Amino acid sequence: MERKKLEGNGLWESSRMMLPEHKVRILRDEYEQLRREKPEIDSQEWELIDLALYHSMEDHAPVTLKLFDPFNERIAKGIVMKVDRELKRIKLRWSEEDWDWIEMSEIIAATT
Repeated sequence: MERKKLEGNGLWESSRMMLPEHKVRILRDEYEQLRREKPEIDSQEWELIDLALYHSMEDHAPVTLKLFDPFNERIAKGIVMKVDRELKRIKLRWSEEDWDWIEMSEIIAATT
């Protein structure tokens, strides 16, 4: 009787191995499965976001922004210093010396 390579202790059965490139690819594929889709923001939600940004800028009141990230939940807290409608971004200050530009397309919710 002839022994098959994939059964018993044939040649292929005993030579199973995983290359480092395969392991990296498997881990990357598992990480990619965690990717989230960006939620659609309707016009009413954009009005609420716009209102929260306006009140923060006018009253120098802190605002909390929920920003989209495909893998993690990002939160930015601070005071809106400027809204650049041409470049569609806002200048958010979170301390006396620290500020950053945030793209409007990243914002998915805003609360005061």
